[in-house]
Amino acid sequence: MHHKVNLTIDGASISVAKGTSVLEAALQYAICIPHLCHMPTLTDIGACRLCIVENVQNGKSKITASCTLLVQEGMVIRANSEQVRNLRRNIAELLVTQAPNSRAIQDIAVRCGVTKPRFSLRRDDCVLCGRCVRVCNELYQAHAIGFVGRGKNRRVKYPLEEKPESCVMCRACVTLCPMAVTPCDGPMDAGEEYFCGKCESITLTPQYSVGDCIRCDLGEGFHCSRQT
Repeated sequence: MHHKVNLTIDGASISVAKGTSVLEAALQYAICIPHLCHMPTLTDIGACRLCIVENVQNGKSKITASCTLLVQEGMVIRANSEQVRNLRRNIAELLVTQAPNSRAIQDIAVRCGVTKPRFSLRRDDCVLCGRCVRVCNELYQAHAIGFVGRGKNRRVKYPLEEKPESCVMCRACVTLCPMAVTPCDGPMDAGEEYFCGKCESITLTPQYSVGDCIRCDLGEGFHCSRQT
């Protein structure tokens, strides 16, 4: 029998198994916390920072990623405070500025309240979310790719710059990559990147139509509605 831990997220009292992350606890109770790098069954690394929350202790709060924060008895979490929403919007804005050629990231930016990025759009082909590395290493045990370099030089590569024999071209890394989800109107040409924002009005409707960019599978965590 799993030991249960009681905590509060956005005022809702919930009870989940010990060892559960705050993000998973929230999602189990349909409390919306945006996220990108998190994937069920894979180790969380807190790379995208979209899932930040306020962890309130002794009247003071600390901003932290909820995917790497385990539940504790009596914990008080603010997942959608004004401070969290503002910080999360800034993070989403930086993501879409870095990689606008992804429908998944465009979708997340709109959902986090970005209406017009303040920075020039770039054309990076990777946001270092680590989905590819973790599915390769943890699920398929192939260890065919990994992170190399630090800071602005950090990237995902084959070891020794060559495809190892352990890579069987299963393409799981590609399937789970947010950059593989192309924008609504197709891939953007170099130098013509733009902020889409077409789904902004759709977020105001209670139901979304299949095929709308708001239905992006990578953003499915946003579809939850609070149930207390």
